[in-house]
Amino acid sequence: MADLKGEFDRYTTTDYASKGLFIYDLKTGTHKEHPNKTLLHLYNMFWTPDGDWFIATVHGAMGYKHTNLVVKSRGTKVFDLKLPGCRPDVGPDGSKIVWCPDEKVLWIGALNLTAPVPEVKNRSILFAKSGPQMYQQHADFSPDGKFIAFSRGPKKGGAGKYPVAPGNPANGWNICVGDMTGKWVEITGDGNHNKEPDWVPMPTPDR
Repeated sequence: MADLKGEFDRYTTTDYASKGLFIYDLKTGTHKEHPNKTLLHLYNMFWTPDGDWFIATVHGAMGYKHTNLVVKSRGTKVFDLKLPGCRPDVGPDGSKIVWCPDEKVLWIGALNLTAPVPEVKNRSILFAKSGPQMYQQHADFSPDGKFIAFSRGPKKGGAGKYPVAPGNPANGWNICVGDMTGKWVEITGDGNHNKEPDWVPMPTPDR
């Protein structure tokens, strides 16, 4: 299990207020800092399916303004994927990545982590802009890689706060599911701060 330590002792909804990456070994109960101790202002971090890399967004640190990085899970190497925006997610086979460059659209691309310098090619818009005041964010691949769940809602989510950030109000936001052709539907309709979806694999019933 991996986690990002808060930059400050006091809780904040500033999503990039992190300092350091730590790994908890479930078998031994040990909690150690990642070998690269310069990691700062990362968020939306996750392990790639092969376990060799972390992917995360960085904001205003480590020599970067705002981009998405790959970090070697068992080393100190860091590479810039040169994907503007934030909150990426990788498909179950590690070959595709989806992210939001500007809050309004979701892009998809072919991810290659075996190249000397990891890269993303064949970039294209997957879910187009749905309105001038509507955001699309928090994309998450289904376990079979055929669908993507994501959040969609108005730019102003309530209380004058940024609705995309965890813990902030997101009035009018709903969860959507789309396929690889760009077609999508809303699966919630109450707008009750629905965001940041995740998939839960279900066992196949015995036949």
